[in-house]
Formats: sequence, structure tokens, C-alpha cells
Amino acid sequence: MTAVMQREEVLTLADMCRKLGGVPLDRIRVRPAPGTAVEQDVLDLHDRENRLFELVDGVLVEKPTGFRESRIAVVIAHLLDDCLERNGAGIVAGADAMMRLAAGLVRIPDVSAVLWSRLPGRRIPREPIPDLAPDLAVEVLSPSNTPEEMDRKVREYFDAGTQLVWLVDPDGRTVRVHHSPEDSQLLRGADRVSGALVLPHFFITVQEIFRRSGLVEESKGEGAPPASPPGSARPLD
Repeated sequence: MTAVMQREEVLTLADMCRKLGGVPLDRIRVRPAPGTAVEQDVLDLHDRENRLFELVDGVLVEKPTGFRESRIAVVIAHLLDDCLERNGAGIVAGADAMMRLAAGLVRIPDVSAVLWSRLPGRRIPREPIPDLAPDLAVEVLSPSNTPEEMDRKVREYFDAGTQLVWLVDPDGRTVRVHHSPEDSQLLRGADRVSGALVLPHFFITVQEIFRRSGLVEESKGEGAPPASPPGSARPLD
């Protein structure tokens, strides 16, 4: 994938937004000019302004964040990390782990599970933006994420070698599990989210993810059961 947007395809800001998946304009950085940004700009903005921007076709697109979304991501990361550590399968990275999925394409999943088989010598990358795709990518949706944007992200993850993608929707209390860009399941309530072939020892219900995240009051109207004892929904061996 080229790092610079092709001029013949993008003539207006509307063209650029459509190409990016309908991303709102207030998430698109105009300095440096769209189409000219590079990876160093991603790092500089993070260091200087403590803001996360993904790099897509030479355009800096801010990654939306929020307290609720962050809390859900932390809960999922904790559960996945516990499972991976107990099974010696790999590692988990959090919401500021930048990954180069292709030339000129830097994505930042909210949670990334990476199996040791993807890390030669079981060495953690030292570079700030490694050439690396997660085996499992988790994206917690924010209000400004569009379906088209997430469709593009899902395709990019799988093109880079990712095996499983979860799209977690706090508003709908759902998790869409992608086994490929075209093959997905929408899970809710007592449906179980599993690690499939990536993490065969992991499973948890959708409602338990949100309960553990502290969204108990909002879940009551959806028929969620009373809170279960701590640890009752831990990923199992």
C-alpha cells in the first residue's frame, strides 16, 4: 500500500473522507497536509500532544478515545493476558501499541493479542512501530467510528495476517466476531465470545464483558443476570 494518496482518486475532501471510510473531518489532521504524513508524524504527535493518530494513505486519522471505551478495553486485555500467560501462548498489548500493517499503514488496535509464533525468539519488539499484525485485534467502537471505517480496518487486519477481529459496541452491548472480512457473527447477552483457533482456551459471555466493565445498571434492562461471583467467568483451560 502506498504511503501517499493517489491524486487522481482524491480530488476533494469529500473524496478523501469516503476513501477513509466516512471518518468525520474533526478526526483528520491537516498538518502535515493530508497525503504527505509519515510514521514519524505519528510518533511526534504522540510525544508532543499525547494524542493517538493512525496513518492511512499518508493521512493522519485520530483514534477516538473515551473513558468507557478505555475501561472495556482494559477488562478485555486483562482477561486475554491472563489466558495467554497461563497457557504460555503469547502476549497482549494495549491501546497505544502502534503496528505497521503495510507500508504507509499504521493501525492502533484497542487490544492486541500476539502469539509467540509471530515473535521470533519470543522477543518483544523494541521499535515504536514494529512490522507486526496481531493474531487477535479488538476494537472498542466509539460514537465517531463509522461502519465503513471499521469495514476497512477489518479488511486491513486480515490482509496483514490477523486471524480474528472483535468489534465491541458499548452502545448496542454486542460483540461482532470476524473470522474473515466476509465471515462474522453478531453476539449479545449470554452468547459466548471465544478465542477460536487463536486462543482455544478462552471464552466469556458478552454480558460478562460489560458487567466486568462496570456497565451493570445499563445492562439490567437487557435481561442480564445478577452479577456472578468474581472469577466465575474467567477464561478456562
